[in-house]
Amino acid sequence: MDKVIEKKHKWLNKKTIWLSVGGVFILFIAYSIFFGDKSSKLNVEREKITIESIIEDEFKDYIAVIGTVEPISTVYLDAIEGGRVEEIKIDEGNMVKKGDAIIRLSNINLILEISNNEAQVSRSINEFENTKINLELNTINRKQTLIETERLFKQQGRQYEYNKKMYKDEHVSKEVMDQSSEQYNATKLQLSLLKEALRNDSLYREVQIKAMDTQIKNMQKNLKVIQGRRGNLLVKAPVDGELASLNPEIGEVIAYGTRIGTINILDDYKLRVEIDEHYIARVRKDLPGSFDFAGSNYTLRIGKVYPEVNNGRFAVDMVFTSEKPNQIRIGQTFRLKLELGESKQAVLIPRGGFYQSTGGQWVYVVVESENLAVKRNISIGRQNPKYYEVLEGLNPGEQVIVSSYDNFNDVDKLILK
Repeated sequence: MDKVIEKKHKWLNKKTIWLSVGGVFILFIAYSIFFGDKSSKLNVEREKITIESIIEDEFKDYIAVIGTVEPISTVYLDAIEGGRVEEIKIDEGNMVKKGDAIIRLSNINLILEISNNEAQVSRSINEFENTKINLELNTINRKQTLIETERLFKQQGRQYEYNKKMYKDEHVSKEVMDQSSEQYNATKLQLSLLKEALRNDSLYREVQIKAMDTQIKNMQKNLKVIQGRRGNLLVKAPVDGELASLNPEIGEVIAYGTRIGTINILDDYKLRVEIDEHYIARVRKDLPGSFDFAGSNYTLRIGKVYPEVNNGRFAVDMVFTSEKPNQIRIGQTFRLKLELGESKQAVLIPRGGFYQSTGGQWVYVVVESENLAVKRNISIGRQNPKYYEVLEGLNPGEQVIVSSYDNFNDVDKLILK
């Protein structure tokens, strides 16, 4: 007869086993959620990235810029008088001396205006001269009247003294005596008035003549200026130099103040340099710079800073502090090193496309033992054409990816294949 065999472990059954496996799986998922690596990852091929080492070396604080040769100064030719271009005596590109005639203009209206002014000034001067003559004649007449009055006063004085004696001796009447006294006193008063008038006329004439002389001198000066306008129809070189540009054409009518051309003064040269606005706070006058050309080094300094920013750039003028290259030409360009500060020891990271992707705020640091590159925050200071200065976050000897991060989507780790 068959006997029922009892199981030694009643709890060990399929249901229990499946419950145990499920529990372990749940515990694994929970552990992964709370304690697992949740960082994002991306597979990257080593051949498609650039890895460089962090070094500690002397940081040379300079930037590379392009300088264009320009004359040390440029003089502008503007039309002092308007007119029609009749003749171009010197073509652009030629050397000129101060006073050389460049363009001859014609202006009929100006010639008529000058003639009218000359006639007006001449009439005014003649009128002033006639007035001066009349003043002189008036003075002469007053003096003649004074002389005649003085003569009459003396004569009447003698007659009066004579009549007084005759009246005392009762040889003339009192009426004759009184008439003689009245005539004498009237002439005396008239003589006094004539002398006062002559003094006042003399002062007035002196002031008036002085004023007229001043006016005549001013008119003569103005006439010279007006006549000088005729000479402005011949445009002349104000300085020695090269006639760099000349705009007008024969027959063209140009107005007063029109820019005719430019003269380059070739006694010396300067380099016009355009710099990114990022450096505007650090660029100042007298900063040094240099460039190599034909095996020689040439030094310069900033002579002038133009503060206006156009299209994200501003300009400076740099003047030579050493000899200039032979056969230097206007428009020639040189690649310069512009020093912004003193050199010093620093931790350096080579320049690369990563900066455009991160703004220098973080990089991928390579962990060779794990074939990984891990995202790390850093701080970058100054920069030159070769390196960035690392302020914190990296140590010499570490390796970082310096190529562009545009395709990495800011993942936390890169798995290097």
